[in-house]
Amino acid sequence: MRIRSKWFAAALGAATMTIHPAIATAEEAADSISVAIPEIIVTADYRRRAINDVPLSLSVIDEDAIARRNAQHLEDLLGMVPNLNYSGGTSRARFFQIRGVGDLEQFDAPLNSSVGVIVDNVDFSGAATIVTLFDVEQVEVLRGPQGTRYGANALAGLINVKTNDPSESFEAMLRAEAANYDSYGLGGVVSGPINERLLYRIAAQSYQSDGFIDNTFLNREDTNDRDELTLRAKLRWYATDDLTLDLHGTLVDVDNGYDAFSLDNDRNTRSDEPGTDSQKMYMVGVNTHWHAAPAFDVEGIIGYATSDIDYGYDEDWTFVGFHPFEYSSTDSYQRDRETFNAEIRFISNEAGRIIGGRAHWVFGLYAINQEVDLKRNYTFLPGPFTSDFDTRRFAVFGQLETTLDDRFTLTTGLRWEHRSAEYHDSEAVNFDPDENLVGGRVVLDYVLNANTMLYASISRGYKAGGFNTDGTLDPDLRPFDSEFLWNYEIGLKGSWFDNRFGARVAAFYMDRDDVQISSSVVRVRPDGSSEFIAFTGNAAEGNNAGLEVELDFAPIPDLLLTANVGLLDSEYVDFVNSSGEDLGGRDQAHAPSYQFYIAGEYAFLEHFFARLEIEGRDEFFYADRHNESSDPYELVHASIGFERGRVRATLWARNLTDENYHVRGFFFGNDPRNGYVAESYTQLGEPRRIGGTVALSM
Repeated sequence: MRIRSKWFAAALGAATMTIHPAIATAEEAADSISVAIPEIIVTADYRRRAINDVPLSLSVIDEDAIARRNAQHLEDLLGMVPNLNYSGGTSRARFFQIRGVGDLEQFDAPLNSSVGVIVDNVDFSGAATIVTLFDVEQVEVLRGPQGTRYGANALAGLINVKTNDPSESFEAMLRAEAANYDSYGLGGVVSGPINERLLYRIAAQSYQSDGFIDNTFLNREDTNDRDELTLRAKLRWYATDDLTLDLHGTLVDVDNGYDAFSLDNDRNTRSDEPGTDSQKMYMVGVNTHWHAAPAFDVEGIIGYATSDIDYGYDEDWTFVGFHPFEYSSTDSYQRDRETFNAEIRFISNEAGRIIGGRAHWVFGLYAINQEVDLKRNYTFLPGPFTSDFDTRRFAVFGQLETTLDDRFTLTTGLRWEHRSAEYHDSEAVNFDPDENLVGGRVVLDYVLNANTMLYASISRGYKAGGFNTDGTLDPDLRPFDSEFLWNYEIGLKGSWFDNRFGARVAAFYMDRDDVQISSSVVRVRPDGSSEFIAFTGNAAEGNNAGLEVELDFAPIPDLLLTANVGLLDSEYVDFVNSSGEDLGGRDQAHAPSYQFYIAGEYAFLEHFFARLEIEGRDEFFYADRHNESSDPYELVHASIGFERGRVRATLWARNLTDENYHVRGFFFGNDPRNGYVAESYTQLGEPRRIGGTVALSM
């Protein structure tokens, strides 16, 4: 584990978490800004609880922190969370890694996700392009397997996105922003009561940017552009004193370009047929809370989402005439994805405690059906490739929280899940796996005093097996097995000095069995050009161990200091990749050995605030079929703003020093100028962004 950066040394010395500044409203004393450590309530668990009462490692980024960073998309927040990484290869972050475990990409093969992504209780794992952040209440990142709570799509952890609910009183907000690279955004929110039992909320935003690429062949600056529309509507009905129904509907239309790779590894491309990375999503859902009996409440969740996903690129990255023999090709993947999920939970209340009144309980049923239809258009295929992939999961789960004495609580959870799938494609490949999977956890937490909790846990997660579908693959590379993960964790959470200092610390060891690995092979075509084929395989074992520390400190009322650090040591055991290389003992892909985040916010002159943030991470391998890796980097972000009454104005900058850093990398031959010698090709992250945002509320 290599410690290189001076910023990392500072982070380790400060050791900490994400920022949650609380901004005073116009009605508060002196109509001024103050900062403090706020109370954070977690919504992803079965019961809404304060973050320091949840015995697992998690981070929460709230609405104020999202606004301070001027974050438009989930990817803009990822550097604020320890041991969370993502892989590029798309216009927006879609594939995530928690503690070094996660998916890197998807082409024509079906995907079973390692990291779950949930938006308002609907599953978007593997399709997170649509996670825009306008009118989002908070983003919660749960680290480690969520085998009891979420099952197969949360082997490594979960990202839970919660949007704002309707307000009890009328409120409205209009926000406009502008930034370099011809970036503009305009959004508004209206919320309030229709009558004493019916509340509503409507939010809408449009965002455009030319992107950060210059296409020198087409003489354009917008081939990697962003065009994103978000519409949200919510209705809350207090049907009776005991029954509440929440209805929600969302449209997110992401119509982005995709022209990200250059033969020279810079921001100048030569593509004559730039690609696209779009996703148009409709979502509706109903959540109910019913105080059904004196002993328990019933919660119901129904969600439906449909997405049209179009991902394609210029495979040769250049124009006709650049390659010999007029070689030119494009590759596109058009998916229609439908997801329907339903869940019912029976949750005990105080009158429903069992085991002599010492135990709370949860029991529930869960079902999800997902259908994905793919059409691939590729220059070197004789015709379109099509496939249908349907998955069905049904689960029974339960959890028991037993108070052993005044200080000790034992939590036990178990989830049994049946998964079946059917796959058919135009190359006569068919398979229909069917399996039972079991996950769960045992947690013992100890209340040291009113402000401090210690916990120790063992949890088991799982990820279903599958089948690689590319017809050119060797038969022994087609199937892969289910993966299982045991997570052992100890932690401490607390707040002290009148809530002016808070800490959350977790140490973990993860033992992975039949590790599913995103790999690839390169085939040479008869004309001398290369075909890149991605597939999934299994390694024998993998071990991931590390530490996560999150701290907040408010030394004076106008100053909040925050930071976090994630340390990770990951390796494969007995793994030989597709190229015949023994990778036993090597770090896993997209698993940097350290990540850190430091931030400070200061309120001054009654209505002004200033904020400085530094984030960084160590180098990491891009993939498991080669040893190419990124460089370590540090990014500096800053903002200064004014807030008084109903007006808030902010000048902000991200990546202030214009650091070049990489979010994805490949290794193969694609450049005729050097005889197609294999070399590293990388996708650059966001350059320096400078902009301003003005928000008017009423």
